[in-house]
Amino acid sequence: MHIIGIYGMGGIGKTTLARVVYDQMSSHFEGKCFIADVREVSDKFGLISLQKQLLFQILSGEVFEFFNVHDGNAIISHRLSNKKFLVVIDDVDNLQHLKCLVGRHDWFGLGSRIIITTRDEHLLQSYRVDDAYKPSTLNDSEALQLFSLKAFDSETAPNDVFIELSEHVAKYASGLPLALEVLGSFLCGRDVAQWRSAIQRLEKDSNKEIIDRLRISFDGLEETEKNIFLDIACFFNGDEKDFVMKVLDGCEFFPDIGIDVLIKKSLLTVDENNKLWMHNLLQEMGRRIVRKKSLEEPGKCCRLWEENDVYHVLTKNTATEVIEGMIVNIKRESNKILNMNVDAVLKMKKLRLLKVLCLSNCDDSNIFLMSYVF
Repeated sequence: MHIIGIYGMGGIGKTTLARVVYDQMSSHFEGKCFIADVREVSDKFGLISLQKQLLFQILSGEVFEFFNVHDGNAIISHRLSNKKFLVVIDDVDNLQHLKCLVGRHDWFGLGSRIIITTRDEHLLQSYRVDDAYKPSTLNDSEALQLFSLKAFDSETAPNDVFIELSEHVAKYASGLPLALEVLGSFLCGRDVAQWRSAIQRLEKDSNKEIIDRLRISFDGLEETEKNIFLDIACFFNGDEKDFVMKVLDGCEFFPDIGIDVLIKKSLLTVDENNKLWMHNLLQEMGRRIVRKKSLEEPGKCCRLWEENDVYHVLTKNTATEVIEGMIVNIKRESNKILNMNVDAVLKMKKLRLLKVLCLSNCDDSNIFLMSYVF
């Protein structure tokens, strides 16, 4: 038996790739099974339902009655160990899923292939899979081709206007197949004015279907890891890893393990220059989570990064004690003169991060730093 893992961020195409391999190769096996949405099915119906589904599919409709995972393990290992099977276990997020469905290497017959898709690389390492593959985002040409197939049912846009608009959407999607497919399907059949309106809306508010799919990984994090993710999304995307680690360590977020968890769960990457990067849609998802806590008053958000929001909070005295971090980013060419209201700063009792990007237009006597400054 050979176990292959496919891992990567949500929407990267793991399930699509597994399905293509399954459809092309299944005729070479004595039995086959594709168990989709394992995480969701397990949460709703339990591990036993997954074991019964595996047996039902792979043994052509045979029904087994058992009432605990241990009995399911015994039946699977006994009935499937003498034949060559192809099994896909899709969207795994817990080691128990694999222990009750795949078990040991002797559960399936010689020549069997097990394909696992997951967002969590560490899960594959813990299970000691034989091989692992990480799909990459699409390049510009591939992204436009996929988007056009969904939007126009063709590999290219029908005219120059739609080509230009398609390039805007593809840039927003940053090569993520999920985003390209969702947006292409949404824009299919709509006119130029509607396309422009939709693109303008995307610049202010991300597509809900895309964000909801990406958020699954965030919701599965521990609280400290969520804080690290949100800090990077709001303040540190593209910054040098060692610098970010030092800052987060000062916040007692245990970044050595926390950042590694985010990397293994495909929420962060580290480039050849040792800089941390988050896909722009993951970053937007994180910022949307922060904004949702208060859509009307920025002073009630735990993190502030938009120049207008910071200016409003610090000059209108609308800060609250929930603010933990803030970027003061007054551009050199800006006509705004940032005069911090002392009371506004004093209200930020939980402030731990203050990132000052430009002080050229600021009156130094009005700058009060309450916490960690970087």
